[in-house]
Amino acid sequence: MEFEYYWRIFRRHLPSIVILTAIGAALGLAIALGLPPVYRSQATLIVESEQIPGELAASTVSTGEIEALQIIRQRILSREILLELANDLQLYADKPDMIADDKVADLRDRVEITTVGGQVRRGERSATIVTVAFEAPNSSQSAQTTNEVVTLILQENVRMRTSVARQTLDFFTQETERLEQSLSRISSQILNFQENNLEALPDSLEFRRSQQSALQERLTQLEREKSALQDRKGQLVTLFEATGQTSLTDRRAIARAVSAQARPEERQLAELKREYARLSATLSENNPRMTLLKSQIAAAEAAVAALPTLAPAPSEDAGRNLELSLFDIQIADIEAQIGYIDNQYVAAETRMKAISRTIEATPGNAVTLASMERDYANLQEQYNQAVANKARAETGSMIESLSRGQRITVIEQAVPPEQPTSPNRPVIAIGGLMGGLSFGAFLLLIREFLNKSIRRPRDLENGLQITTFATIPYMTTQAETLRRRSVVLGVGLTLIIGVPVILWYVDQQVAPLQPIFERVLDKAGLGQFL
Repeated sequence: MEFEYYWRIFRRHLPSIVILTAIGAALGLAIALGLPPVYRSQATLIVESEQIPGELAASTVSTGEIEALQIIRQRILSREILLELANDLQLYADKPDMIADDKVADLRDRVEITTVGGQVRRGERSATIVTVAFEAPNSSQSAQTTNEVVTLILQENVRMRTSVARQTLDFFTQETERLEQSLSRISSQILNFQENNLEALPDSLEFRRSQQSALQERLTQLEREKSALQDRKGQLVTLFEATGQTSLTDRRAIARAVSAQARPEERQLAELKREYARLSATLSENNPRMTLLKSQIAAAEAAVAALPTLAPAPSEDAGRNLELSLFDIQIADIEAQIGYIDNQYVAAETRMKAISRTIEATPGNAVTLASMERDYANLQEQYNQAVANKARAETGSMIESLSRGQRITVIEQAVPPEQPTSPNRPVIAIGGLMGGLSFGAFLLLIREFLNKSIRRPRDLENGLQITTFATIPYMTTQAETLRRRSVVLGVGLTLIIGVPVILWYVDQQVAPLQPIFERVLDKAGLGQFL
């Protein structure tokens, strides 16, 4: 290998490599010194289990701790809460022209909420630890913002759990009221149905069937009684037509009986006396009812005394007239009894038809009533279950309101850090130096690879396919060498001084270079060195 040849090439490009290395070092140093310090504060939280055993009183919030933390994180990082946080803490007081979208995006990049643990491993559940961190240009702001985010997490956790418990309680309260109204409506429907079909309900079916049988027997008995009366009437008519007299022989007794029938005052008096005799065995003489009966008996006796005396025994002609009148009375009595039996028969038959109709309507009413009672029973079961669930929901709501359920507590508050966590200025400066050196070496290789000019005897022989006896190199004058070195030195100084100045101007007057530099390093996988 022609080490001398390559050494001459390297020495010829050494100024360019030095200049690029110096530019890279200056750029890295300018960035390292120009990046503002970033302070990172961190707080630690832990998710505690329920304070009351679940078998004694269970909470109605079934959200797991990992799921709950994910929900809380998304709510904390929402646009509304982040903008409110930025306004309350004046995080962008030095940037009044910054738009809301940029504030939200910047805060989402700077707020860090991470969760570890809480997963089941071999039947054991590890503790759930939450780490909250925030990066800020000064230490007090980073600690204050971190603690504010922690407060928001605690408040959101309490609000979310109490809200879920309260919503559960409200749901079962509404469900209980709805079922109670449904029960009242169905019970009212059952009551109205029973009132409208009082004589056709299934529970009185046997009684009505017994009534039907009794009425059937009653109709048969009335038919027998009517037939007997009709036979008696026929016999009485036949006897009277044949003999001219009735079966009674004692006309005086008949006359007295007829007279007794025509004197109702005497019958009333006898009835009052019988009533008085019956009640005297159980009531005292001073009893108001006995006193009333005495007054009624006295009045009846006075009425009887005022009646005219009975006529003397009738004569022979009068006896015949009496016999005829007695026949008419008996016939009239029999016909009255037959008429009474006919009325009783009609009433019994009407009642029997009505009972038959109710018996025929009973199966349909039984099906309808059973359906309504089944709906009522189902609703009653649902109502009882809803009442039990409401009681559990009230217990769960009380547990969450007293913070006796699953909760998040602070293990370590955020404190202002003494030293900034980024940027790592030595690493950035060294990275700039190595970048400039690598870029210079890369340019050297590219230039030599693309350079096809003849620079040594071998290149002449290979290009012209000839054999050379001697070669004379190009001889540069001292002025040319000095001029070339002056140009290289001027360009190097310009780049070394101008690039940092340009970067400083862009960072201060155009746009901050830190976010751009951080994104570049993140894409390159070097963000951990900041």
